[in-house]
Amino acid sequence: MKPVTDANDNSWNLIIKPKGKLFDFNFKDLWDYRDLLILLVRRDIVTVYKQTLLGFFWFIIPPVLNALTYVIIFGLFAKVPTGSDNLILFYLSGVIAWGYFADCINRTSSTFRANASIFGKVYFPRLIVPMASVLSALVKFFVQFAFLIVVMAYFGITGFAPNVQWQIIWVLPFILLLMALSGMAIGLIISSLTTKYRDLSNIVPFAVQFLMYATPVIYPYTFFPEKLRWIFDWNPLSPMIEIFRHLLMGTDRLNLLQLGGSALFTLVLLFIGLVMFNKTERNFMDTV
Repeated sequence: MKPVTDANDNSWNLIIKPKGKLFDFNFKDLWDYRDLLILLVRRDIVTVYKQTLLGFFWFIIPPVLNALTYVIIFGLFAKVPTGSDNLILFYLSGVIAWGYFADCINRTSSTFRANASIFGKVYFPRLIVPMASVLSALVKFFVQFAFLIVVMAYFGITGFAPNVQWQIIWVLPFILLLMALSGMAIGLIISSLTTKYRDLSNIVPFAVQFLMYATPVIYPYTFFPEKLRWIFDWNPLSPMIEIFRHLLMGTDRLNLLQLGGSALFTLVLLFIGLVMFNKTERNFMDTV
């Protein structure tokens, strides 16, 4: 093998070097490794139903059971007013929307700890892993959303058709994008912190559960008295859930201005998450 004496030798087509800047995200590598991204997404999806009796139905069973639980406890026994005559659609739509956001957090929050053995052996853009987690959660959401459409069609046939807001249904992809980015941003921050403070990983499930009750998922915005509604007004997740349900059922609020504030908050949070992830990526093998 001929030794290379010239550092500018054009025979090299790939140079691996350490990151020297905090904001050196190098998004081009994400596109170059898109095949790996697809492979990781496929792996995350297959591991859910592989060697199970019900297979793909495990994507649908948890939200259905949760929705039925809320219907019985909050709808039939507690008689919490929802502003809708169709309790099943109200709770099912809220559970599916929140489930996607929670999945994005839970999957990305363990990025460094769950993949330390891989990160220490081969180079690839580390951001590929949380992105794959978000995309696999999106596939799961699409399966659940398809089931929700079937349920809505059933009620439409039986005379209880939901009031779908077709004129603004184009907002739905934007809502999903905000859920994905905000969930991934929070997950990146948590994943970066858990490399040094591992006990944070034990708090994540409880924090996500608490956050759900601070968001109008299982009850409408109008359920609480006006003096407490500021909690939902300042919660950037509230308009995402409310508008998602409004698009499908015509219930809840439609506050696009508040949604714009949520979008701004999400972008700021995502920037912080990327910076922390980029910084932790340099030396996390010494602490994991």
